[in-house]
Amino acid sequence: MAIDPRSLRLYLAVCRAGSISAAARDLNISQPSVSVVIAGLERTLGAQLFTRSRAGIALSAAGLALRRRAEAMETLLQSAEREVALLRDHSAGPLTVGGTPGALSSLLPAAVSRLRKAEPRFDLQVLERPEGELVDLLRNERIELALVTTGIEAMPADLTEEPILRDPFDLLAGPANVHLPSRARLRDLVDLPWVLPDVLGGFRRQLDAVFLAADAPIPGNVIRCDSLIATKALVARSDCLTILPRQVAAAELSTGLLRAIALDDVGVHRTIGVRRLAERQPSPLAERFLTALREERDYNPTLA
Repeated sequence: MAIDPRSLRLYLAVCRAGSISAAARDLNISQPSVSVVIAGLERTLGAQLFTRSRAGIALSAAGLALRRRAEAMETLLQSAEREVALLRDHSAGPLTVGGTPGALSSLLPAAVSRLRKAEPRFDLQVLERPEGELVDLLRNERIELALVTTGIEAMPADLTEEPILRDPFDLLAGPANVHLPSRARLRDLVDLPWVLPDVLGGFRRQLDAVFLAADAPIPGNVIRCDSLIATKALVARSDCLTILPRQVAAAELSTGLLRAIALDDVGVHRTIGVRRLAERQPSPLAERFLTALREERDYNPTLA
């Protein structure tokens, strides 16, 4: 027997409310009516969806799986409604893209610039999230594409990733470090003050690989900062150093706010690209966005 989509919507309301009674109040229907629908879902699926207690409900493994699918269905229906509305207004989309801060700043502007030439009107939403959260958003189909550091680990069967650009790491210094030479060895600078990221993820693992490749210890005098904007501002206004991919600091380097110091003992590059669900066919706007990313890669062959 097929699952009634209306039952899934009610089930999702129970999950979000934390109890059958709270969901019934939110939906302005009787508690027995909600209980009947949930019991029917469990019979249809042949699985217990959650356990009940005075504190509320606790989702079982089957319940968690169904919640993910229910959220994906909700997102799909919302996207369908939005897409029809956009077509009436002669606008493409919708498309929701997620990404880590560095990958977004490096890939998104050029891709949007190219996309704008082909699609003057489109509906695009951009979410900045940690890498682990982006995987959940992809699986829940809250986003179609994730711009992230690639090539770090093998992809699970349900995900696929495509590298787009390779970006060298630069040691960055501000005016307070004007005395430092234009070239240096990383291991000779680790005793100076630094600003480095703290959150685990592809970028952090690649940064650790930079110090490992240079046979240099992680600096001890360090400010841990996960904001790229704050990191660049701290380096520009203090005597701290940092290491960032060149594309991430391109604007500050072009204006002289920051200076790049070449590292003689580091040859590690960051590779960034796009990650998506392996079995989900990209929407028309997502396909054109991917084309824009690939065109940017082809336009910059030295970074590919």
